[in-house]
Amino acid sequence: MSPLSNLAVRDIETVLHPYTNLATHRETGPLTLERAEGVRIYDANGKGYIEGMAGLWCTSLGYGNEELIEAAAQQMRKLSYSHIFGGKSHDPGIALAEKLKEISPVPVSKVFFVGSGSEANDTQVKFVWYMNNALGRPQKKKVISRLRGYHGVTIASASLTGLPANHIDFDLPIANIMHTACPHYYRESVAGESEEDFATRMASELEEMIQREGPDTVAAFIAEPVMGAGGVIVPPATYFDKIQAVLDKYDVMMIADEVICGFGRTGEMFGTQTFGMKPDTISVAKALSSAYQPIGAVMISEEMYEAMVEESRKIGVFGHGYTYSAHPVAAAVAIKTLEIYERDNIVGIVQARAPQFMTRLNKLADHPLVGQARGVGMIGAIEIVADKETKAQFDPKKGVAAKVAKFCEDDGLILRNLFGDAVAICPPLIISEADTDELFDILERALDKAEAWVGAEGLRNA
Repeated sequence: MSPLSNLAVRDIETVLHPYTNLATHRETGPLTLERAEGVRIYDANGKGYIEGMAGLWCTSLGYGNEELIEAAAQQMRKLSYSHIFGGKSHDPGIALAEKLKEISPVPVSKVFFVGSGSEANDTQVKFVWYMNNALGRPQKKKVISRLRGYHGVTIASASLTGLPANHIDFDLPIANIMHTACPHYYRESVAGESEEDFATRMASELEEMIQREGPDTVAAFIAEPVMGAGGVIVPPATYFDKIQAVLDKYDVMMIADEVICGFGRTGEMFGTQTFGMKPDTISVAKALSSAYQPIGAVMISEEMYEAMVEESRKIGVFGHGYTYSAHPVAAAVAIKTLEIYERDNIVGIVQARAPQFMTRLNKLADHPLVGQARGVGMIGAIEIVADKETKAQFDPKKGVAAKVAKFCEDDGLILRNLFGDAVAICPPLIISEADTDELFDILERALDKAEAWVGAEGLRNA
């Protein structure tokens, strides 16, 4: 192993990295990135990579977009910061709320601004509890999430997240948060079960949970249209229709976590539209500003807003908010981002590119290491298996999916290995046809290298 650079040593001694093996990092150091343009990002040595994950599912318009840079600069010169506590406001915050209400897939009364998807989903839990207290239903507080769902890392949002690493030794989940089954037909269906039957069973299991807990105690159900960090799990046909029927039956709210799927990723402006969901409230972030500024939002119904008004009248204040709620620079960048999405028809671009993306993705299912290739629009994943017929997985400690991602990185492509030995693909929405082909060419080579490595290491016999 080559000696670590001065920059790497400085990093090791000062920075605590999210979602990183902290022990291993001390030996390997970071991949230090220096600049980016379009769909490519460059490290400190000048090596270029296709950013096949759009950062963390977020840089939809790619890097170095001058319109977004200029929007930030202009707003910094005009009003670099203002909070919106105590009734204060500013035009960028108002205009962004208006635009989100206009494009929302369901009727929205008000928009509450946050700094991230984690903050948005943490806020969703607080809002549900606050509303039910206001409505005289203090016992109706439980929120049902799903195994393998990802909703953030704050205390409440990490509790909603259904991944072991987010709970173990963090003393999570907190009370009133529970998890129903993951709708992954490939991995969770039983022998002879059709997709339709599987979706019916998923809804039945949710109904059984609500009945077991007591319908008067269950307040909300939260779901990503496509489960992102849990492995890019695309729900089976009719799944959300059946889930919605159960929620309606027991007066349980639907919260749509659109943090990854929102703003064109699935081939519609919102994943909610792609899968026919009917949420009461919606969380957005990430692509809201193409990640050029940290900003997110919670979009709420009139019923929730009216309950908040009454509770605020009783208490004397609505006691929730963030220093950076509706930060004017972030809001200005988000407004420009939404303008570009509309002007350049980003949904149409995704719909035009998706056939190529999905054709190349589905072709990977033929590879000996790939058990399933899955995706929709411009988001996808491959699931690595030791045996295609039995779906048996490698020992997770062997890190086969991580090895695939590392071979990609060595060859100039950044992808991410996820829970369940999956490798995710989520490029900027502006990616060209040629770059899409190059992305998948590199991934195919990486799979071949990983297959040779598996054989050399005897991992199928381990």
